[in-house]
This record gives sequence, structure tokens and C-alpha cells, in this order.
Amino acid sequence: MIVSVTNDLYTDQRVHKVCSFIQSQGHDVLLVGRLRKDSLALTRTYQTKRFQLPFDKGALFYASYSIRLFWFLLFTKFDILVSNDLDTLLPNYLAKTIKRKEIVYDSHEYFTEVPELVNRPKTQAVWERIEGWIFPKLKHVYTVNHSIASRYEKKYKVPLLVVRNISPTWNPSQLKTKKELGIPEDKFVLIFQGAGINIDRGGEEAVKSMQYLENTVLLFVGDGDVVPYLKQLSLELKLEDKVFFFGKRPYSEMMNFTKHADLGLTLDKDTNINYRFSLPNKVFDYMHANTPILASDLVEVKKIVAGYEIGKITQSHDPIHLAETILEIQNNPEQLARWKENCVKAARVENWENEVQKLAAFYPKVKS
Repeated sequence: MIVSVTNDLYTDQRVHKVCSFIQSQGHDVLLVGRLRKDSLALTRTYQTKRFQLPFDKGALFYASYSIRLFWFLLFTKFDILVSNDLDTLLPNYLAKTIKRKEIVYDSHEYFTEVPELVNRPKTQAVWERIEGWIFPKLKHVYTVNHSIASRYEKKYKVPLLVVRNISPTWNPSQLKTKKELGIPEDKFVLIFQGAGINIDRGGEEAVKSMQYLENTVLLFVGDGDVVPYLKQLSLELKLEDKVFFFGKRPYSEMMNFTKHADLGLTLDKDTNINYRFSLPNKVFDYMHANTPILASDLVEVKKIVAGYEIGKITQSHDPIHLAETILEIQNNPEQLARWKENCVKAARVENWENEVQKLAAFYPKVKS
């Protein structure tokens, strides 16, 4: 079975979890992605392959990756293809059609409405044509939440399974100290983590809010398109002693940072359909580290945060409002303690071990 994605594989926990599950079911797995200049070494129990490409982003990257992936699939033996997101679907679909094999489509987001496309109608139209041609022909599709599934089902009349990107139960054998991780030991700790620290995800407002907070630090653990700007912004606002950037870390190490945080931030804005219906995996990472959450008012996120009473929903991204909300939370240790207890209870229900049972019933129906 060949699984493909356009990222460099290192931080994509959903794909790693799915590949590990497929392997546990007795399949040989090959995960294909790309190799970037800053890509870190991989250690996986299944096979991996990363393409070196002449372009790193934009139309030329997607074209070169698609061509490379198509030819690779055409001359590689497989029984089933697993395509992750729309940017891998075309070469996978062409290869499966030519070789008369089966394809599974795992849609991680509502791709045609991502922020990078909503203001580029010509590029958006190309992706919509690709999706509109292939999606109605698919038989085996799953996605990350019910809002996205419902929208695709209405648009293409194709049934979708929902397999949320939930964290596995986290039981660290050893936890690094704040000192070992470089976290200030006498401050209220905020964390903004994950592989998608991009535009319209609230990072800018989180940094600006630190101007109005004392005895508080903000940790960015992860990477994304907007991180260089966030670093520059923190310098311009003279927040070097309040805002810290730790870059990409292995999942277990990232969770060490999250465990030491007092409050986890997930602040995606309702600026596009993709974010409106998003359910970031960091919501579950925070839950599993028993770290209460401050979240923006998005339908799928609110179901989790408010439903399990593990944090607070903010109605505004205004930096002053965020700072006031954080200070209110900071000054209510009893409430924080309750939220932490509720995280423990929620994690017993919301975990990958339970969620993956849906795939256990799904994949046997996919016959090569």
C-alpha cells in the first residue's frame, strides 16, 4: 500500500498514525512525501520515501511533485493507494486508473477554501476543477470532522466516513523539566503549538496580546508560514523576554512543552470555510497533556472545548481582549484545576485508540 502526501512527513501526525494502523493490520506500507533543505531524519517502522524537487512552493512545486509522484506510482507495485488531500489526488487517481487498482482518499481539510487560495481565484478554480472531476468518482473517502463531511456529501453526493485527528493516549516514560526545555520556571506559560502556524490562525494577535500581560510567557513550538513574521513582530514590540520560538520538535518532545504549559491557544479565525470547520489536532494534544484551552469560536472546536468543559471560548481576536481573558483565567486557579481534571476525563474518551476503530472497519472493505 502506498500512502502519499506533499509535506516532508516529519510532523504529520495524522498520516503517521494512519500508516502505523495500516501496518498493524498486516499491510506493507510505503509513505511518500518530499525532502526539504531543513527536513529532519525519519525513524519509522514502515518504509518512507521523500522526493527532492527543484521547487519548494507555488504552482511549479505542485506540478513537479505531481509529475514525480505519478511516474513513481506508475512503475511501483501496489495494491491500494492512499491519497492525502487534494494536492496528491490527481497523480494517485491517474495511476490507479491506469493500473486498475483501488484508491482511498483522506481529506484533511476543505482544501479549495484554504486561506492560500481564497484570494487567488484562478488558482482556486484549477483545484476546484481537479476536485470536481475526481471526487464524484471516489468510493472510499474519509475526512477529519462532520462539518467537512457534510459539505462534501452535499456537493458531490459521495458518503464520507469521519475519522478525527485525535491524539493517541500520551503516557510519557520521562518528562523533561522546564529548565531542561528552556521554559521560564516562574511564569504563567501559554503555548501555541503545531505544524501549521500559518496566516489567520491567531498567532499575530497572540504575540500582540503579550504587551498587556505581566509574569506571562508565550511559547511557539512548531513551524509555519507566519513564524518568520511573528519573530520579527516580537522584536519590533520588544517582547524577546516574553515570546519564545522553539521550532519543530519531535512529537514526544513537543508534548513535553505542552505538558508544562498552563494554557494552550488555538485561535483560528473564521475567515474562510476551511478554518470555519477546522478541528486542529492541537486541541486534542492540549487535552491529552491536561492543558486547559483558550479557543476561538469555531463550531467543531467549540463542541470539544465547551462540551467537555476544558477551557474557554473567546469571541474576539483583539489583542487587548485576549490579554484580559488570559488574565481572568490566570487569576482563577480553581477553574484551571477543574479544566485540568476534565481534560483527564475527556482524554479517556477522545483518543486515537478509540477513533482508529473506524478505520478497522473501513479498510477491509477496500479490495484491490
